[in-house]
Amino acid sequence: MFASTLTDAIRLLATFDHRVAEIVGLSLQVSGGAVVLGTLIGLPLGACIAVGRFPGKSGVSVLINALMGLPSVVVGVVVYLLLSRSGPFGAFGLLYTPLAMVAAQTLLVVPLMAAIARQVVEDAWQRYAEELQVMRFTWWQSVTTLLHDCRHSLLVAVLAGLGRAMSEVGAVMIVGGNIDRATRVMTTAIALETSKGDLPLAIALGIVLIALILALNAVAFGLRHWAMRRYG
Repeated sequence: MFASTLTDAIRLLATFDHRVAEIVGLSLQVSGGAVVLGTLIGLPLGACIAVGRFPGKSGVSVLINALMGLPSVVVGVVVYLLLSRSGPFGAFGLLYTPLAMVAAQTLLVVPLMAAIARQVVEDAWQRYAEELQVMRFTWWQSVTTLLHDCRHSLLVAVLAGLGRAMSEVGAVMIVGGNIDRATRVMTTAIALETSKGDLPLAIALGIVLIALILALNAVAFGLRHWAMRRYG
């Protein structure tokens, strides 16, 4: 049975089945959007925590690290309440749309990316703090300089956020509703098709999901080593 199911799954991929293409395309749009927002928010946030000097800095760092393990279903419920008709953003009608899914995934990836960025930038800050202070860099100039200097190492944070977003199920299921041809992404489709007994489609989507994550990690690994050889 397993062999025949796997054969059917490969056939779906080989024939570019339209269901697989639609689901994969939406998954990339939603996760890509969340990672872009997470990069714009999480990386500067982590760098600011690393460079800044303020009361409660240790507590903020602990909080960011703790939020890395934030349950996705909790995020889903919070976003659902915010976007529901009785919520503060209900008038925009975003619930059960891809934008709601992007918002939920962004809340999940920001703490993860911020925590990794804080550690990377903090290590660089310890090495270059005296030089930057001698050059009379402002706090914000130090943050932007270190972000640029650590850009290749920060690929780890971006990839971690992308992996978190693409593998997430609970939050997007709650705020997206898993609606066919509207809000159905790879993870929610795999769960649904498995429960329905359509194992070939579920396995085909699983193969694509794993292949995408492996490919992205391989590309980032190659780019980082290329940059290290070029820039020394």
